[in-house]
Formats: sequence, C-alpha cells, structure tokens
Amino acid sequence: MLLVRTALTRTLGVLAALLALLFGGLSSAVAEPALPEAVTTSSGDIKGNAPDSSGVVSYKGIPYAAAPVGPLRWRSPQPPESWSGVRDATAFGNICMGVATPSTPLTSMSEDCLSLNVWAPADDLRPKAVMVWLHGGGFQFGSGSEALYDGARLASKGVVVVTLNYRLGVFGFLARHDLDAESGRSGNFALQDQIAALRWIQSNIDAFGGDPDNVTVFGESAGAHAVGMLMASPQTTGLFHKAIAQSGAFWDSVYGSIDTHAVAMARGDALSVTMNAPTLAALRAIPAHRLNAATARLDTSAFQPSIDGAVVPDEPARVFAQGRQRQVPLLAGYMAEESFPVFEDKTLPHNPPPLFDASAAQVFGLASMDEFKPRYPSGTISQTHASARQLAADMMITEQTWEMLGLHQRTSGQPVYGYKFTYTSPYSPRAGHTSDVPFVFGNLEARSSALLPEEPSEADRAFSDKVMCYWMAFARSGDPDTSGLPAWAPFQGPGSQLQELATTPVSIADPDASRLRFVASFRKDGRLPDTWRMYF
Repeated sequence: MLLVRTALTRTLGVLAALLALLFGGLSSAVAEPALPEAVTTSSGDIKGNAPDSSGVVSYKGIPYAAAPVGPLRWRSPQPPESWSGVRDATAFGNICMGVATPSTPLTSMSEDCLSLNVWAPADDLRPKAVMVWLHGGGFQFGSGSEALYDGARLASKGVVVVTLNYRLGVFGFLARHDLDAESGRSGNFALQDQIAALRWIQSNIDAFGGDPDNVTVFGESAGAHAVGMLMASPQTTGLFHKAIAQSGAFWDSVYGSIDTHAVAMARGDALSVTMNAPTLAALRAIPAHRLNAATARLDTSAFQPSIDGAVVPDEPARVFAQGRQRQVPLLAGYMAEESFPVFEDKTLPHNPPPLFDASAAQVFGLASMDEFKPRYPSGTISQTHASARQLAADMMITEQTWEMLGLHQRTSGQPVYGYKFTYTSPYSPRAGHTSDVPFVFGNLEARSSALLPEEPSEADRAFSDKVMCYWMAFARSGDPDTSGLPAWAPFQGPGSQLQELATTPVSIADPDASRLRFVASFRKDGRLPDTWRMYF
C-alpha cells in the first residue's frame, strides 16, 4: 500500500506540473522544482528535500529507533516513537557520541542519534535496488551524514541509497555482567542498531521506490568489518541479499582476533572504577558528554565488537569456514597500500633492518622465519621499510578480506568477486586505506583537503564512474559485469583471479596469495593468536 500511495501522489504531482506548464507557466523559461510529496513511513509522514539537478530527492534524519537515552542506554534498539502531522526530513540528525574529528565535531554529537538518510530518484517509480552504507571509523567515530557519503550521485544512476548512524565506542559496545543479567548477552549494541535499521528498511523502503527484496549492505573499514559480522550473524536472515566489503571482514587485527566475551566484560566491569560509578544505574546517570570524554579513544582498550554469543555467535572466520554465514553474493577487496595513512604506526620495529627479522621471530616463531623472509624481505633499509608496512597492512586488513573471499567462495555456493584497488593519480597519489570511498560515491570534491594535493581531473571522474557502475551492477544483479566496462571474472578461490581496479580495470592473477597464506596459516579454528597482542 505504501508504494501504491507514493506512486499515485508522485504521478499526480507530475500531472500537476505539466498542467501548470501548459496553462500558466508557458512564459517561464525555467520552472522551479516541485517539492516532493510526503512519504508515509511506519512511524508517520515525512517530507524531504526538493529534487536536485539530477532529479534525486533526499530524506534526512529519519529515526529508525528510539533515542537510546536514560534507561535505554545500553539496551537493544527499540522502535521509534510515532508522530502526527508531517515531520521535516530535510536535515541530518545528530552524530553519535565518539571520537571527535573535523567532520564529526563534538558540538554535533548526542546520544539521540539513531537516524538514517535516503536518496532516491524522483522520476522513476519502478522498484530499485537498495544500497545501505555502513560507515567506517574503527567503531569509534564517523557518521552517515559525512559529505563523502552523500548518496545523490549514486542514486542518480538508478538506485536507492541509505546511510545511517549507529552507536559508537562505550555507548555501542559495553559488555558487563549486570547488563547480561538484565537483558541477555551485551556488548554489540551498535551492530544491533545496524540490524534495526535494516529491519526499518524492510518495512519502509518501498515508499521511497526501493525494492525490499534487493538490498545490498556495503561498507569500508569498520563498515566492511560490520558487513562481515552481519553476514556471520543469525539475526540478519532476510535483511539483505548482497554484500560489499571494502577493506575489512572479521574485525581481526595485529592484536589477534575479535575480543572474546570475557575480555569485553572485563573491560566493561572496569568502567565502574574509571568512572567511580559502582552500579549500572550510576553509569546510566553519568552525562553522555562526560562518559564520552572519559572513554573515547583510538587504541586497544577502546570499546569494540566482541563475540557475545548472540549477534556475533562465534569467531566470524569460523562461521564462514563452516558455511553458517548469510548465503548471499559477495564483492570484497582491498587497497594496494592498506597501511597508509592510518596503520603505519602498527609496523614491527624495523630500523635497523635486523631488528625487523628479530621482531618477526617473536611474533611468528623462529621456526617460521624461513617462510617469512622471502615474503617480507629485509635486505636493505628501503626494502625493510616496505616489508614492515606491507606486513602491517596484511595483518590489519588485507589477509582477512582475502580470506573472507576464499571462505565464502568455498562454503556458500554464491557468486564471489574480489578486487585489488591500485588506482593512483595526482589527485589520489597513493592507493591507501579509505582512498576508494570518494570514487565509490562519486564525491571527489568532498575528500579532506589534508589528503587532497590536487583537484580531481576528468580522468579521476571517469574512473569513479567505472567504480560506481561496477558497484551498482552488483547491487542490482549480484554480478558487477556491466556493458561498456572490462569484464570482471568471479573469484574462484585463493590464487585465482582478482579484478585490478586501475585506470583501465583488468583481471589479474591473485598477486598476494603467497604472503596472505602465510599469515592465514596462524589461524586455529578461525582465530588468530591472542599472544600477538603483547607484541604491538
């Protein structure tokens, strides 16, 4: 009924505009864009922004869950409150509490932040593929309203784009014994937020012209890790139908695998000491900004995803190895220089060069050094520096993304497509972590000026268009192949073909399999050694 009602109102709006042109506006050279009709959601009617120059309408700050404040702090997301009348949906909602950045300042943060944003073509009433973006930021910062993630350019090509906020840091990932006793397993409220948003999309996206039976989740860095964990979760059945993971998979790192529930609870129970708040009630009474100031940081003691036994039932890698993940088509890949610019402080000591081999022997064991040295050579200072950066990239991002591709190809029976992003230009001189995001959204001008040595060129825009076309083709059909672009061969397992995303995309033999097999060999039943934590 929602789709029929929306289609009817849009059709009437188009007819009214035509009549106005015929009988009252023939003398006007340019007609003002008509405001969109109100859209009915499960909580009430909303009205968004007028169509932009590409004919895309946007709806912003739509609550998909109740504000997680007061007694709802550290509880599963609850349904949003309904409203009467027509709610304004022209401005983004609050950013969730977390680490402040230039694009997510403290002044814009609030606990009342569980909202999403929708971009949709205004003049196409056919049900369209839906692309749901999960933002990155290490689960400590970021939001769905950042300029890089504006969905207008993607939507102008014929899809519906959704971005969303989810709880971060201590607000999204606190695990405690008293929380477990209160409402079951705790620790992954942020992932529950993402699931709640996907449920809202299932109930409402048809009113925006989206097809609830054709939803793709996609994300980068922490967003890609979230994609992997949602694929491994038993709570996401039927909520999405395809997945794209850009630089991430299982939330593993140089510190070993994802936290166990015991580790997460020990960190959560220690919060009472940090905040001088002995009870859960006392913790809930602490003002949000004070709690955020005391806990928001980017290190291994930060609050983060864990194996809660419910949302994340087990090691994600083990879930994939056993074929218990969501059986959906997967497109995933990694950057040529994942360590740049954010993980270069994760390298092993490597100056002078002999220190690198000695450090690696502590991590991997002396018996493994004959295998290690050819893969990460240290003959010269420059060679050692490159190997140290490559190892950090492999342990933080590359190995697990590559391994997810292989496991899903082996156990799912679904189409799998892998890539290595190598594109560089004066605008984007290194294919580092996050460098792909402006190209995926077509928002080249929105990139941080600190990382923007030159303005984007026509070649950059042409490459961005190729990436967007691949991503949208996959979202529509589960296959990135599309007319006018080089063919993209399916991934057939480790050592097979990847798509190199370069100026001219091309299929290449998997170039990193030897290194990544070495790192992967240290997994035992899906888990990396916890002893790695002591070396970094």
